[in-house]
Amino acid sequence: MHLPLPRPLVLGSTSVYRRQLLERLGLPFTVAAPGVDETPQALEAPAALAARLALAKARTVAAQFPDSVVIGCDQVADLNGASLGKPGDHARATAQLRRMRGQTVVFQTAMAVVCQDTGFCSEALAQVRVKYRDLSDQEIDFYLRAEQPYDCAGSCKSEGLGIALLESIDNDDPTSLVGLPLIRLSSMLRAAGLPLLGGA
Repeated sequence: MHLPLPRPLVLGSTSVYRRQLLERLGLPFTVAAPGVDETPQALEAPAALAARLALAKARTVAAQFPDSVVIGCDQVADLNGASLGKPGDHARATAQLRRMRGQTVVFQTAMAVVCQDTGFCSEALAQVRVKYRDLSDQEIDFYLRAEQPYDCAGSCKSEGLGIALLESIDNDDPTSLVGLPLIRLSSMLRAAGLPLLGGA
């Protein structure tokens, strides 16, 4: 059952993972591709990169849908201050996982909720600390061929077989690691004037 909304809701992302997460809230929404250049700036920290891109994506889509409440998101894997984005192919994913084995990686997940007509803008950053097992080359290769997580920051789908790569996950929102922190997002959407739970 979808609740009627006072304003349209738009997810400024083509990620199937974020779309599936947003569907949990039971709100009607559409999807729009933000088309934002995701190239890091010189000396840009991972958290700053994620926050900048999330806001840029929300604002870009909000300019196309000024009456809508728009969600922008970005996630960057932070390995000792170095940004690890989506690998794109097997070779880069292999290199990422070799760097991360035995290490603790902080997944920086940023969100921005924007409505151009009302001037509403809210930003949030969720951090998830993930400890990777000391993986062998054979385990890395097996995992990548089985799940092909080449469109995932950090080369790992924690909601799938990727969970076997990990020793521990430390965070306060189980949806953050997948890419859309629904606990924080629920508060942001309520603040933007969109009702959840029958208007609560």
